[in-house]
Amino acid sequence: MGRARFSSPQRVELWERWRAGQKQRQIAAALGCTASKVFYELSWWGGFAPAVRRRAARQLSLAEREEISRGLANGRPLREIARGLGRSASTVSREVRRHGGREAYRAGQAEERAWSLALRPKPCKLARSARLRAVVAHKLCLKWSPEQISGWLSCRYPDRPDMQVSHETIYRSLFIQARGLLKKQLQSHLRTGHRYRRGRRAATVEGLSTGPIREAISIRVRPAEAEDRAVPGHWEGDLIVGAHHASHIATLVERRSRYVMLVKVKQCSAEQVAQALAAKMRTLPRALRRSLTWDRGSEMAEHKAFSLATDMAVYFCDPQSPWQRGSNENTNGLLRQYFPKGTDLSVHSQRHLDAVARQMNQRPRETLGFRCPADVYYEALR
Repeated sequence: MGRARFSSPQRVELWERWRAGQKQRQIAAALGCTASKVFYELSWWGGFAPAVRRRAARQLSLAEREEISRGLANGRPLREIARGLGRSASTVSREVRRHGGREAYRAGQAEERAWSLALRPKPCKLARSARLRAVVAHKLCLKWSPEQISGWLSCRYPDRPDMQVSHETIYRSLFIQARGLLKKQLQSHLRTGHRYRRGRRAATVEGLSTGPIREAISIRVRPAEAEDRAVPGHWEGDLIVGAHHASHIATLVERRSRYVMLVKVKQCSAEQVAQALAAKMRTLPRALRRSLTWDRGSEMAEHKAFSLATDMAVYFCDPQSPWQRGSNENTNGLLRQYFPKGTDLSVHSQRHLDAVARQMNQRPRETLGFRCPADVYYEALR
């Protein structure tokens, strides 16, 4: 059936709304079309907004071409037409000769043909090198991410720019169907399995993120000392969910040392979570209670009560951005060795959770130079 087309103003509005973080249904309602039409447009371009074409200042405009057409119809010399436009006579002469001559020149046809001929698509690096394309495809089959492939190529071929490619080029070649460079089946090897690139949702200028949590302070205004892990006492938190979403364990990770604390949560209500976390945090010295970063879960809706009880600021990640609290996400993955998915977490006592946390904190971590989180944590305490 072919791809449904948008007009130029509609396409500009579609991509502006997509970059602003609106969902497909919202964009479709604003444009007066179906959500499937928006989906196909996003899929066709791989989630990357197409470049907006702009006319160079030296190019003739449609109004100038119409003036040339009227001058030719009135029998005016080319030099006179050029003087009236403020152009050189050779520019007007080439324009008329290129688009049919004096008798056949039409402004509309000349404009359309010139706009089409101005396209100069530059082939990407993967299109120019079959060997590079084969290497990238092989690594994708091994479930390497585009960032890992790009970094590995830079280390493997430091003196060969022709064998290096950015991860953005790989993503574009995977997602943009019109390129046809990498097989569509390779998308299945990506971790997320998305069919097009999805942008990160932006926070408000004031630092208050949108979402169901009232007066949530965005991670974008978190202090720099928390961002660079220079000072201990900044934590990341989340909930591990058990079978049928009926049982939960709160996980807390200190950003500098990767020290882990586990908290038994009887109920996943905002009040219960805030009380349990506050009780655990109050066991720490004040110097190690600086901030807590959480995701957008509604279980932290009572963040103000938690802050009042612990004197800790709570910052929230952007929607659908768990990578912004990566230490906690990685730790939760390790904890699934002890608490597999689909199991009942309510059977674990707080004493057992403390034992698991102790074992986790005594495991060497590569990111710490194979030191144990407990050693780094107690070093900060001293």
